[in-house]
Amino acid sequence: MAHLALLSVSNKTGLIDLARSLVEEFDFDLISSGGTAQALKDAGLPVTKVADYTGSPEILGGRVKTLHPRIHGGILARRDVPQDITDLENNQIRPINLVVVNLYPFEETIAKPRVTLAEAVEQIDIGGPALLRASSKNFAHLTVLCDPTQYDEYLEELRQNKGEASLEFRQKAALKGFLHTANYDLCIASYLAGTQNYNLSGTQLQSLRYGENPHQPAAWYQTGTTPTGWAVATKLQGKELSYNNLVDLEAARQIIAEFTDTPAATIIKHTNPCGTALGSSISEAYQKAFNADSTSAFGGIVALNRPIDAATASELTKTFLECVVAPGCEADAQEILGKKSNVRVLILPDLSSGAKETVKAIAGGFLVQAADDITADTSQWQVVSERQPTADELAELLFAWKVCKHVKSNAIVVTSDRTTLGVGAGQMNRVGSVKIALEQAGEKAKGATLASDGFFPFDDSVKTAAAAGITAIVQPGGSVRDKDSVKAANHLGLVMVLTGVRHFLH
Repeated sequence: MAHLALLSVSNKTGLIDLARSLVEEFDFDLISSGGTAQALKDAGLPVTKVADYTGSPEILGGRVKTLHPRIHGGILARRDVPQDITDLENNQIRPINLVVVNLYPFEETIAKPRVTLAEAVEQIDIGGPALLRASSKNFAHLTVLCDPTQYDEYLEELRQNKGEASLEFRQKAALKGFLHTANYDLCIASYLAGTQNYNLSGTQLQSLRYGENPHQPAAWYQTGTTPTGWAVATKLQGKELSYNNLVDLEAARQIIAEFTDTPAATIIKHTNPCGTALGSSISEAYQKAFNADSTSAFGGIVALNRPIDAATASELTKTFLECVVAPGCEADAQEILGKKSNVRVLILPDLSSGAKETVKAIAGGFLVQAADDITADTSQWQVVSERQPTADELAELLFAWKVCKHVKSNAIVVTSDRTTLGVGAGQMNRVGSVKIALEQAGEKAKGATLASDGFFPFDDSVKTAAAAGITAIVQPGGSVRDKDSVKAANHLGLVMVLTGVRHFLH
């Protein structure tokens, strides 16, 4: 008897090609329901509607289709249990060898703006998860596919095993089925719970060699059923990504996402930027970022907001780098980068989309906060100094502020010509960060701009900055002694701008 496959999918990617191979190459009979059955029929493929197979019509506007003993009996029957086979025969039920199912797009629906509760609830699949769980449970006797990316691998299994999928493949597919339903239910529960519960679940993409240090096991997980972010990045070359690579790559992505209108480059070491710059070309931006601190750039992580061209690739190969990420890479640039085969080169077309929340584990639980993705708006800034900034000074202050947002607190960034000159990061007091940033900038601090992620509680740092040659300062303000800092700025002829927004990064 021909094998029997049940196909019922919301995402119809690859459906017709799979079904055609099942019928023409492996002599499967197909049963299907709703839009899936219509799609197969439109493609000229022989298909029996579930309602015709079960003898029960679809009811409740299609809400009940596959919830029937002839369907679930064919899925759950154990082929090595005589009583199960007898039950199938007595009830004219054929054993089902393959179930292909994926679920209503609940996650995609609730991501839409202004979606109503009723609209969300309508996208809660019932029959789909039941099919997935039943077929996953009985993996010893049939195969379940819930992702179009599995189709080609399954067909290859059939070709290599005389029309049968191996037990190893079936068990792996069952695990994917259970993970799919688990993530789906978790998404629904999280949506209905609102802020009362926060559930975090992921599917392991890769087991990493270790975490921050060799004695710490680590793994990389994807959240949600649809891959996004780094899960969809393409690695053109290089060694496997490490835990620290991924942490630094995300820090680099967050900085580069601040700049869209102008070619920009950033070089990251231990999540802090050692050089960030804008340029008229991506090659110029990278060279400026590299020259900002060429010593620290050694072994760094580079992010570019424009595709890598040949000129940039040539510059990238002049020093040792761990990773490079960009939205694209030209063919001649890829050939040049290939000479440094160990450097990891990743393509991430969308560098601007990041997580909406950040999660930090603590003893006995975890903390969740909204991502610090507020867009800087200079029209909301307050110029508190007597000297007003020129248009170019305001643009420089905005650049410095955007970079400072992504430096570990206490953070101080000194810039000029849209290039970082000095970065003071992670110090226990702001005076220390100011000192480090100014010392790094050296003579280049003359005429430069300084950004601080937090307010100045005293005027000493303003005086120190002016003595080094700084001419403009941007800071959030909010100290009870703001007047002292403003008074010092006016006395020393500095521009001082208050943003009204703080960007602490711990």
